[in-house]
Amino acid sequence: MSARLFELGRWAFAARRMVVLGWLVVLSILVGGAMVVGVGTNNTYAFPGTESQDALDSLSRTFPQFAGTSAQLVAVAPDGGDVTSSSFSAAVADAVDTIGSVPQVSGVTNPYDGPSTGNVAPDDSAVLVPIQLSVAVADVTPATSEALQQQGRDLQAALPDGSKVAVGGQLYSQVDAGIGISEASGLAIAFVVLAFTFGALAAAGMPLATAVVGVGVSVGIVFMATRFVTITSTGPLLAVMLGLAVGVDYAVFIVSRHQEQLRQGMSPETSAPRAVATAGSAVVFAATTVVIALLGLSVARIPFLTVTGVAAAITVAFAALVALTLTPALLGFAQWRVVGRRHRPTEAAGERGGATDVPVDSGSGPVPAGHADDGESSGPATASGAAQGRGGQDAPGPDPDPPGGFFGRWVRVVTWVPLLTVVAVTGLLVYAAAPALNLRLALPDAGALPPGEPGRVAYDLVSEHFGPGSNGPLLVTGSVIQSTDPVALVDDLADRIAATPGVDSVPLATPNQTGDTAVIQVIPEGAPDSEATEDLVGALRAQQQELLDDYAVDLSVTGYTALGIDISTRLGGAMLPFGLLVVGLSLVLLMMVFRSVVVPITAALGYLLSIGAAFGLVTRVFIDGDLTEALQVANVGSVISFTPIIVMGVLFGLAMDYEVFLVTRMKGDYDHDGDPHLAIERGFVASAPVVTAAAVIMTAVFGGFVRGGDANIQPIAFGLAVGVAIDAFVVRMVLIPAVLATFGHHAWWLPGWLDRRLPQVDVEGQGLEREDELADWPATSTDTAIALEQVRTERMGRASAGLDGLVPNGDVLVVEGGDHESRTEVLLALTGRLPVTAGRCKVAGLVLPTRAASVRARSAVALLGQADDPPGMIQGAAVDGPAVLGVEGADRLSDAAVRRRVRDMLAEATAGIGTDTSARATLILTSASRDGVADLVPAGARVHAITLAQPAQVLQAVGEG
Repeated sequence: MSARLFELGRWAFAARRMVVLGWLVVLSILVGGAMVVGVGTNNTYAFPGTESQDALDSLSRTFPQFAGTSAQLVAVAPDGGDVTSSSFSAAVADAVDTIGSVPQVSGVTNPYDGPSTGNVAPDDSAVLVPIQLSVAVADVTPATSEALQQQGRDLQAALPDGSKVAVGGQLYSQVDAGIGISEASGLAIAFVVLAFTFGALAAAGMPLATAVVGVGVSVGIVFMATRFVTITSTGPLLAVMLGLAVGVDYAVFIVSRHQEQLRQGMSPETSAPRAVATAGSAVVFAATTVVIALLGLSVARIPFLTVTGVAAAITVAFAALVALTLTPALLGFAQWRVVGRRHRPTEAAGERGGATDVPVDSGSGPVPAGHADDGESSGPATASGAAQGRGGQDAPGPDPDPPGGFFGRWVRVVTWVPLLTVVAVTGLLVYAAAPALNLRLALPDAGALPPGEPGRVAYDLVSEHFGPGSNGPLLVTGSVIQSTDPVALVDDLADRIAATPGVDSVPLATPNQTGDTAVIQVIPEGAPDSEATEDLVGALRAQQQELLDDYAVDLSVTGYTALGIDISTRLGGAMLPFGLLVVGLSLVLLMMVFRSVVVPITAALGYLLSIGAAFGLVTRVFIDGDLTEALQVANVGSVISFTPIIVMGVLFGLAMDYEVFLVTRMKGDYDHDGDPHLAIERGFVASAPVVTAAAVIMTAVFGGFVRGGDANIQPIAFGLAVGVAIDAFVVRMVLIPAVLATFGHHAWWLPGWLDRRLPQVDVEGQGLEREDELADWPATSTDTAIALEQVRTERMGRASAGLDGLVPNGDVLVVEGGDHESRTEVLLALTGRLPVTAGRCKVAGLVLPTRAASVRARSAVALLGQADDPPGMIQGAAVDGPAVLGVEGADRLSDAAVRRRVRDMLAEATAGIGTDTSARATLILTSASRDGVADLVPAGARVHAITLAQPAQVLQAVGEG
């Protein structure tokens, strides 16, 4: 991956004008498309497969008047007034008649008609007018919504002075959130932190620029998608928050690495691609984990949450893509201006090239791959050259003096008595997480709206005069088609339900016109998001069997409030499988990266501690009400249902990002010196400043969405802000160094059997450094097709001697001896299809295993043992003119005519152009012995052989074919 990222960075640096212009064009097209194509967000929450949603779907067919959304008009008399006065009641009655004629209104109840229904306050201070619409919230036209609000204003004008009128209810329970000064303040803080960290305004502005572009592109896509899928208003706001945070974060890592390399003597054109290849690899890793986690939100099987996760994943993906392409392009424009003047070269120095572009810090050359070990530790050592060009720190040399400075003192303090640090930090985080047991989830309602919004005004007035339950009525519905007297049956059911503890009133109980479906409206005593209402829904559902036995009616509890409770229950149940998903993912990914057992396990446990502490603090603020005034919290008592699962997904990716950035450097130093404690200190000092800056920025950006922000996004932003701060500064920078110090050498141990089964992942560009090391190897590289030095593959094992030798362009290599599987494995390894596990290896000028993908693209393989037409298989493999052609099983061909045709195909494939050997394909043949393929070697080709399973497996030149 690092090699491909290097090429991407080099291209973006060279084509910087085209890259910048291209992103600006893409941004303009998508933003313009969003304005033309997008239809806006839609706060509709559907939850298929639950009792509440199934009942609503059934009502849409049998009792459509109650299947749509609802609204409420509340009118309050002046102080000392009475809503039953003739003038007041007449004005309300006129408003009811007018509202009934508003399009999409299917029914409106006059609170003064018929017996008492609870729509007149007990003290006659207020009156409530329920309004039922025939369509769902998503289908209510702006004209209808505005007409209802206008009727409220008209009624206000008709009532005596001092009266209050508001129109609210479910239809007005949410408003589209926007971006304000508070949210933008995070970017200002980020710029200050970056300017202080980088010491150059040009460098400080780049992460902000790339983040804004990434957010603009992704939000444009999200709004364009609103024409085709339902996206809630929380989706784009979450996308903006995540895009700004991770966009800045990803660019910071790349720019920081670029700065460090410039200070060590690299030229900008060399450093920028290398920064993309090294820090960019960590960016790809982090972005991939966040994207997987966000897509994992689909485990809850809730459509709107799945769409929200996809929208956020798109944002993170584009943040990474912009960082990997636009950042090196901007670095190309900035050149040396991203570092201070004292680090910039003089005019003479600007002419230097070649070797001076490489960091002069030569004390940390890579450990030769294939060094001896006990066969049970992790695989070949990671090239310790990873310590080069980082953090301004000299590579670990023989001098064991510990690093100094603030971060040096920090890490020595936390690792002084490491076990004590581990116990203390763990205890503190567990204590902070304890309140999370009381975390309550709910769908947003009008009570969370900003003060002054019509829905919030109506919500508060209804709560004051009619009780909080009137803001969240429940619907109990079922089929009564078998009854001969559906009206009497519904009345009996209503009486039984009214006697249920927690029921305030039953204002409505009626069958539909055809007498086959009943609807009973239930007003709870508690607020819509209260635990009391949740208990009432459970109690009503617990009576279902009893009512079925007594009345032969199968009732269901539904309505917006019940739907929110069902969604919260489902999401609460999804937290465990989702947590197992992300933790399991972290274990596998980190084990692949660090070739260790201790590192991934402690990283995952640290993440769980971080997320637990974050949820504990969220509970203290948004459930218990601590710091509500300071943070301008809009709603207390519950948080939006998908808060925990989104915070878990995003924080997981960020935590793994910091883990990789910190611990990779420790791993590189340990591989070089073998001193676990010094490796912790050196690696920490080299990477902690950048992690600190990134974490401060993330905390500031997330924090900007908390104070006075949208009530739905506030708990998510707060959870991410405190979660990032805890994970970066407490877990990654205190707990993890202490854990690694406690385990010492054992922290870097991985069983050999597991090491052989895990794929190799290069997130710090060790492969790129390996390519630099082998740039001038072998000395005759310009005419060499295959170069081997102590090369081994998996079946050969570490105890066997490696493969050595050179094969010039256009020659033939015969892999002989050993068993058939071993020969085939060597063939596939030399063509990039299986890993080279140790030694130096170049094929077609490309280093293996680093450039395995490129070698695969430049080579072809014909497995004749599996072919019905061996000559045809060779012809098909050679059709694109590969640089290397591997042929397996040719020695097993017994038919003379087939062998002749194979020989002709091989001669044609390796003919090249004239006498230019560089234009000829190099041929690799496998055979039990070289004699088995002697007649297949093209005329004039020089033959080389590898004999497997011998003590000295040395490549031999054995003559011409």
